[in-house]
Amino acid sequence: MSDSNPSKILMFGADWCGDCRRSKALLDARGADYDYVDLVAVPDGADRALAISGRTRIPVIVFPDGEYLVEPTDAELAAKL
Repeated sequence: MSDSNPSKILMFGADWCGDCRRSKALLDARGADYDYVDLVAVPDGADRALAISGRTRIPVIVFPDGEYLVEPTDAELAAKL
């Protein structure tokens, strides 16, 4: 998926990450419009996520308003949606 649309949610994650799969499933269930950056497939993805959050934890979910969540619970992510 492209990750160049600032009006969409942008999620940095990896398929091996359980928290990433859970957050992605919640976004899908809510019909959220988002782009997914697979940190395994995108060479600079991890560096970009680190630059945003200052942390090496994933997922990093960036919202169109510039706010972001790192490793959110389902309740935290649902409240932001």
